Amino acid sequence: MSSVATPRRGSLPNGVWGIALVIATEGAFLGCLIASYLYLGSRRETWPPPGIPEPHVLVPLILAGVLLATSVPMFFASFAARRGAARAAWLLIFAALIVQCGYLAYQVHLFLRDLDAFSPSASAYGSAYFTLLGAHHVHVLFGILLDVWLLARLTGGLSEYRVTAVRVVSWYWHFVNVLGVLITITIVSAAW
Repeated sequence: MSSVATPRRGSLPNGVWGIALVIATEGAFLGCLIASYLYLGSRRETWPPPGIPEPHVLVPLILAGVLLATSVPMFFASFAARRGAARAAWLLIFAALIVQCGYLAYQVHLFLRDLDAFSPSASAYGSAYFTLLGAHHVHVLFGILLDVWLLARLTGGLSEYRVTAVRVVSWYWHFVNVLGVLITITIVSAAW
């Protein structure tokens, strides 16, 4: 892997503007889902409704913390790429990818377990719960696919484009991780 990056340019790359737009639009979308969940919960005496088990608290909070921790290697991967250290960036992204895949696998297991316990079509709670979690899981899956694409691109070394790509994917993961914590707190708030 080559470790040569071209000098910095004067303006922000298009990829940075693109990820800023993605973060703004997806943040608004997920913010509306969170607001809908909280609004629906405030209109009911019991949330979740009778017959639906309260959400687990400890495991989802631990999982959210684990996902949030992947922001650290992603931050340092971006830093390494800007310094021209392609191998270090690759290894850091790969380490984050392993944790992110484990997170998603366990979350899918919990999601399927919850689908066995109650249906998204049985109540507003079920609909809001599964929509919110499903949207988050899709964002995590998309981030994993970005990581895999980025790792494949970095095997050819660094270029200005690839340095920007590492930066953009890192920003995306920071966004997904923060929203993951917010979504988890929103979901487990029904147990408090």
